[in-house]
Amino acid sequence: MRKLRTLDEVTEGYFRDHPEEIDDYLMEIFQDFAEDNDTGVLLASLRVLARVRGVGDMAAQIGMTRQGLQKALSDDGNPRLSNVTSIVKAMGYCLLPQKLPQSQPAPH
Repeated sequence: MRKLRTLDEVTEGYFRDHPEEIDDYLMEIFQDFAEDNDTGVLLASLRVLARVRGVGDMAAQIGMTRQGLQKALSDDGNPRLSNVTSIVKAMGYCLLPQKLPQSQPAPH
């Protein structure tokens, strides 16, 4: 019987084969997070990218244990901002504020 791959496994494989796509993907997941504040989706996406980059290597670079990094990015993880910043930095990126589009002002 053939074992089917999970969506995360397919996504990991795609980014291993197409690392040039990671920049756009990171921008997209953080834009989505800015709109919907869905921490679970953001952490799941970062978890996939951490596996692409190598969880053990990333954890060592950040100064966390492998298990600590996996827990921070787990479905029920609640990492501190400093952890998210370190994880993103270990991927070669930084968090930068971006002005949100403003809606039209209400008439007076």
